[in-house]
Amino acid sequence: MNMVAQLKGAARFNVAMPRSDDFDYWREQARVLVQCDIPPDHVSWSEPGGTQDLFTDTGGALPEPADAGKLVRAPKRFLALARNAALHSNPQRFALLYGLLWRLQTTPGIMQDKADPDVRRLEELDKNVRRDSHKMHAFVRFREVRETDENGSNGEPHYVAWFEPDHHILRANAGFFKRRFANMRWSILTPHGSLHWDGEVMREGPPAQRSDAPDGDPTEDLWRTYYASIFNPARLKVSAMLSEMPKKYWKNMPEAELIPELIASAQSREAQMVSAGEREVRERPTSLADIERGVDTCRDCPIAKCGTRTVMGEGPQNAPLMIIGEQPGDQEDLAGRVFVGPAGQVLDAQLQRAGIDRKAAYVTNAVKHFKFVRRGKRRLHQNPTAKEIDTCRWWVEAECAIVKPKLVLALGSSAARSLLGKTVSVKQVRGAPITLQDGSELWVTVHPSYLLRLDGDARAEQDTLFAADLAAVKSRLAELV
Repeated sequence: MNMVAQLKGAARFNVAMPRSDDFDYWREQARVLVQCDIPPDHVSWSEPGGTQDLFTDTGGALPEPADAGKLVRAPKRFLALARNAALHSNPQRFALLYGLLWRLQTTPGIMQDKADPDVRRLEELDKNVRRDSHKMHAFVRFREVRETDENGSNGEPHYVAWFEPDHHILRANAGFFKRRFANMRWSILTPHGSLHWDGEVMREGPPAQRSDAPDGDPTEDLWRTYYASIFNPARLKVSAMLSEMPKKYWKNMPEAELIPELIASAQSREAQMVSAGEREVRERPTSLADIERGVDTCRDCPIAKCGTRTVMGEGPQNAPLMIIGEQPGDQEDLAGRVFVGPAGQVLDAQLQRAGIDRKAAYVTNAVKHFKFVRRGKRRLHQNPTAKEIDTCRWWVEAECAIVKPKLVLALGSSAARSLLGKTVSVKQVRGAPITLQDGSELWVTVHPSYLLRLDGDARAEQDTLFAADLAAVKSRLAELV
């Protein structure tokens, strides 16, 4: 019996990963396993320092497959998510990746199925790793260490930081710190390994302990003074701050020791700011009727001054689902109602197809007036600017505070910006929940008007993706309500 036949007949085959973050090694081993027709339940993946299944056949190195020319297919989206997910600390991540790769050989469109449990797990791992990398970029704090030369004089400064990542992201982020601090000599120490940059060469080092990093340096008093001076108590949201800057990172940051006192004094400081006239206080609307009256009189951006009417949202005040578009169109402005034009007809048809009752949802727009440019007798839609969307966020946030939806569906990047305060790529964030400050979930998909601009195969493909997004929203909403 040849090696391939033995491999196929083995109860299990173990792949020993040389590193916990080595995606390229996993990719090559997975390719050979697929070419050898080894199903996922016959493969286990072990990491350095892990324990091996007593019933696993180690098998040595993988053999050359009988059909080395057999193509192993995977879409770019899978590879992008998998490269990040491989850095997760979940011990089952490599098995998940191989299981999905195996299924992709017979079901190539599976990555478009937003309801597939394996796809959703992959997206969640990717999201967690990206968040951990973001925290590393934001909360690594270098402290200066003066090294003495052979004569006992202070040499070049060396900067050392301590960080505790949740996942295996250290090597993946080496390039970021090399580019950002190219002219510094620095070290980043973590419990899982270390990086050292001397201005020319990047070296890897062994795991470290917190005591290996310095506790502070003389510049930190200046940094604490700066942080206290820019702290704005009027914009303080403790839950949002803790979500963005969890307490586990506070011990690495000199300014963090000021946070408890700054929070405790925030209310009195805010009162002083108000009494001193340092900011204009706008009373938060308490009803949808208040919002409509406020929007009617609002002149904070040029759109409100173009002579069009206010088009308010409509739907139950306690709707579990809120749908937000970009802005009213020509027909919406004439009728005074949201989503009654061609895009609204596409939305209605897709919602009905997904089993979502539009009448049970609160439907509104990020901007409440129609922005247009005239071409003869026609009024052509003109996209609102980021500043105009941000100006109208006040009213969108007021609507959310009153309706209190469990789930918000943003149609397009403008709608997403009105909830997040920043522009995001629909392609990158669609199909997965984003938790908002009030605890509700934001889901993002394309605007129906985008579908109207397509035809042929492109329209059919985007129709399918849009339907999948709505199906995932329908499923998730049933879980939340």
